[in-house]
Amino acid sequence: MQTSLDRGLRAVSDPTRREILRMVAVTESSAGDIASRFSMTRPAVSQHLTALRKAGLVRVRAMAQQRLYSADAEGLEALFNEMERFWEQVFEPESANGSESG
Repeated sequence: MQTSLDRGLRAVSDPTRREILRMVAVTESSAGDIASRFSMTRPAVSQHLTALRKAGLVRVRAMAQQRLYSADAEGLEALFNEMERFWEQVFEPESANGSESG
């Protein structure tokens, strides 16, 4: 079973997706606007946006005939919090399971 941490990490593991995420964090953009900043087709951009959306990192809203994408602050915060918990368990395993060494 894939967790939300897995989906989030998979989504941001791609450099193009990270750049798209940076773009939509600054300004709401359409797939066409995003595609114009990269050397890729709109369908390719849409695939990246779908991965980011499924990971909960990007939200979409319809405006007339366009779909506008923006960063999902709640999703980004949730991913950050999950990463923080993960690293706490990695680097502080004794406190995570209630035992201390030494």
